[in-house]
Amino acid sequence: MPVADTSQLVSGVAERYASSLFELALEEKAVPSVTADLDRFQAMLDESDDLKRFISSPVFSAEDQMKTIVAISEKAGISGFVANFLKVVARNRRLFALPGMIKAFRIIAAKQRGEVSAEVTSAHALDTAQETELKAALKSVTGKDVVVNVTVDPSILGGLIVKIGSRQIDTSLRTKLSTLKLALKEVG
Repeated sequence: MPVADTSQLVSGVAERYASSLFELALEEKAVPSVTADLDRFQAMLDESDDLKRFISSPVFSAEDQMKTIVAISEKAGISGFVANFLKVVARNRRLFALPGMIKAFRIIAAKQRGEVSAEVTSAHALDTAQETELKAALKSVTGKDVVVNVTVDPSILGGLIVKIGSRQIDTSLRTKLSTLKLALKEVG
C-alpha cells in the first residue's frame, strides 16, 4: 500500500472516531470537559517519546494496549467519555491514529463554536503577546476567531509555518534558505 493511501486511511479513521466522540459529547453537553481531557492526553503524548512509541507500535497486543491506556488514563485523571473512548480505540487496535483523532476532534469542536483552527509550527514557544498578535492577524485574514495549536520544531530555525484548512503559509528560515540554495544552484 503506498504511503499516501496509508495517510488517507489514518485520516479517515481519525475523523470517524473523532466525529463519533464529538456527537456523543455534544448530546451529553460535555464538549468542554472532553476537550480538556483530550488536551491533557495530547500533552502527555507531546512530553513522552515512550508513549508516542507505545501508541504507534504494532508489537503490543490489544490487551496490553488496553491495560496500559486504562492505567495512563487513571493516573492522568481522565475519566468518563474520554477514558471509555481510549479503551475502545485500544481494543480496536487504532491507537496509532490517536493524535489524528485528537486533532480532528479539535477541528470539529472549533467549527461548532464558529471558530477556525490553525496549526502553527514555530522554532520556539510563543509567549502570550505573540500568540495574541498571531490570532489577531489570522482573524483579520479569515474573518473568524482562530484557535491556534502551536507545535515547537527547532529544525525550522526561525519564522512560522501556519496551516489553516488546506492553506499553508511558510515563513520558516529553513524554507527560505532552501529556496536561496536552489536559486544559487540555478545561477551557477
